[in-house]
This record gives sequence, structure tokens and C-alpha cells, in this order.
Amino acid sequence: MSPDNGYNGKKNIKKSIKKGYVNKKFGYSGRKRGSDINSNEKENYYDIKEPDFNFGSESIIIGRNPVLESLKSGKLIDSIYVNSGAGGSISVICKMAKEQGIVIKRVNEQKLNKMADGASHQGVIAMTACAEYVEIEDILDIAREKNEPPYIIICDEIEDPHNLGAVIRTAEASGAHGVIIPKRRSASLNHTVYKTSAGAAAWVPTARVSNISQAIDTLKENGVWIYGTDAAGEDYRSVSFSGAVGLVIGSEGFGVSRLVKEKCDFLLRLPMIGKITSLNASVAGGIFMYEILKARLGSDR
Repeated sequence: MSPDNGYNGKKNIKKSIKKGYVNKKFGYSGRKRGSDINSNEKENYYDIKEPDFNFGSESIIIGRNPVLESLKSGKLIDSIYVNSGAGGSISVICKMAKEQGIVIKRVNEQKLNKMADGASHQGVIAMTACAEYVEIEDILDIAREKNEPPYIIICDEIEDPHNLGAVIRTAEASGAHGVIIPKRRSASLNHTVYKTSAGAAAWVPTARVSNISQAIDTLKENGVWIYGTDAAGEDYRSVSFSGAVGLVIGSEGFGVSRLVKEKCDFLLRLPMIGKITSLNASVAGGIFMYEILKARLGSDR
């Protein structure tokens, strides 16, 4: 299966919704939630330090002209790495990338050299995507179309693409309607994620947002209850996962961030009776996802 065969890889998802293939009037009558939403998007130009990943040759585009032509052709591009000191046509590339909603990451020359592996990068490298990103509303529409309460996985700064791939794989297997990831400090839909997810990344709609807290506000306004994973939370067996569920899985080293914790309706932990006091993010997330599935299968659906 290629990355282009899945639901999430189809470029016409938004067109389908506009044409009426997804019935936006068919709503889910869940518990009502209210909150204020700041819909202003932050600029998608980031100066960040990322862990070193193993970039496959099939996933990168090196050099100014190849990147520029890829942008013009509409190729699925996940992010663009630029040398902050580079000029000339780099400004044109950045302008086109911003217009297309592509994340731009400023890195140093050494980072670009390592990614290019000896090739002449001319100050810019593009990372292709294995699937197209969607909007949160698209994910909610999928649940409405299926006449199901929304079931959404929220990844709070999971930076390891292998972990994100594993989360997406389990999300697909457990019937999640979609996944939400942040633009900053997160792995994205690159080819490592695609391979680790066993192709599930092409089938699970994934939204990439500027602010996870604002995304949670949007979900709450649509009747979704938010469950966060936290070692200091209550035993997960004390709550019911029935109805509309948003599950927050925290980062590998720091868990769920403070601001996101404050947005959660419930903070839950797994019982730990051994000498090890924590689990890998994707493993812990998988346990919670199947608890949610068990609750959904036990309902009247």
C-alpha cells in the first residue's frame, strides 16, 4: 500500500465536504460544552531544535529549484528546513510555503549538511509528507457521518516519529476518527511515521494545529470530554469512557504539558505495581485506547 492510497492522503477531502459527500447537518447530540476559542493562527515559521532523525532518501527534496518546483506542483510537503541566514530565492520559497500552510523550520548549516548527506542543499531542504493534513472539523464530520460519538487522539508534543507512528497505528486499529498533533515540538507525518504505523498514517485523518489548548476548546464546544494521561491522576478504572472522547497522550520525557492538563476534564493513570514506574508513551496510549474501544463496544452501538 502506498502513502497515496489512504483516506488521509486524498487531496479532495475538503472538496468532498463542501460538495456534500459528508453531511455537515447530521450532528452528534452529545453533552454540550462551552468555551471561548481564539481562532487566530500563529505564523507557521519556527526556530526550533529537533532531535536527529534518520531521513530516508524518498522523503526529502534538496536544493532551491527542486523545492520551488515541488511547491508549484502541489506535491505533499510536510515541512521545509531553511538556513536562517540564506537569502535570494529562499524568501520566495518561504512565501509560497506559508501560503500553503507548510511549516517552515529555521536550522543551522550543520543540520542541513547532515540531512543532505553530502548533496548541495543551497540552504533549503523540504520534507515530504506521507499524507495530507486535515482540519479538526473534518475529523468531527467523519464521526457525524458514521453517527458515532467522536473518538479523537490528541498527541501533546510526541517528538519521536516511531512513537507517533505506533500511536497512529493503534488509533486506527481501535477505531479512532482522527489524531491531532501540534505544529511545534512534535513528529509529523513523515515517512518514518508512515512505516512505523504500518501504513495506518495514510488512513487516519490527522490535524496539525498551532495550539493544542485551543484545539481542545474546539472539541469541548462539540461535546467532547477530554481525558489526559498523567501519573498523578486517578485510576483509569474509576471513570467511564462512554460518549465523545478526546484522549491526550503526553510527550516521551515530560508527559502532558501543564496548560493542556488544565484543559482536561479527567487526568487518569494506569496502575503500576512493578519496579518500573512509567511506560512508553505509545504503549500507555495503546492501553487507554483499547479501554475506550471496550467502552464503545459495550454501548448500544
